Amino acid sequence: MAIQSKNVLNDKGQHYHICCSRGDIGRYVFLPGDPFRTDRIAKHFDDPVLVAHNREHKTWTGKLDGVPVSVCSTGMGCPSTAIALEELIHCGADTFIRIGSAGHVCDESWDEALDGIVVTAAVRDEGTTVHYIPIEYPAVADRHVVAALVRAVKEQGLNYREGISQCKDSFYGQHDPDSMPNAARLKERWEAWRRGNVMCSEMETAALFVISSIRGRRAGAVMSFKNMDQTITVACSALKHLIAADQAAGT
Repeated sequence: MAIQSKNVLNDKGQHYHICCSRGDIGRYVFLPGDPFRTDRIAKHFDDPVLVAHNREHKTWTGKLDGVPVSVCSTGMGCPSTAIALEELIHCGADTFIRIGSAGHVCDESWDEALDGIVVTAAVRDEGTTVHYIPIEYPAVADRHVVAALVRAVKEQGLNYREGISQCKDSFYGQHDPDSMPNAARLKERWEAWRRGNVMCSEMETAALFVISSIRGRRAGAVMSFKNMDQTITVACSALKHLIAADQAAGT
């Protein structure tokens, strides 16, 4: 049985941070980091409605192929992503696709022909998920979500590779390591990720994958190197495939 966490509600009976309740959210949810990006994603929905906007969490609900779906921004980093994810699960969501941008890591990722990455797993180089489970527990995407994303990429003739993301807490630890007192350690670890064929670097997937696994939910992620609107289209197409598969399976 999936582990259930405790509801934390505001004085209106809504989940405290996203300010939503059961019935406000579709079963399927897109998770960008940027609140403004939710508007761009919601334009792909039929009959989108702005449900709530509190702090960094902006939520729209509409329909894809007649099925209720939502988009909720997580903000930057694993702490706020974990909060949004927990509260969305309590609202009834069970399938999540992160849509975001990422930096290059390994040499292969710098190929100019590469559009982005379908993330299969994440390096837990962050501090949030150790509050859930020991570091030896893997941060792995759901294989069905990965397959749907890869199918959508192929259908659109795009060049997204499957691969691992390094999920970190410090943006400037990556981009300005020499300013940090522990610069040598940061550079040593970055070189390990590079030599280990880590394809991209971002700040949310570890929490998404670990918490979804613990709570018995499905999650995947598609990261853009070039064109965010293109990446949104990939994610929407992938979600339609998941919806169709769930309907066919009666789940």
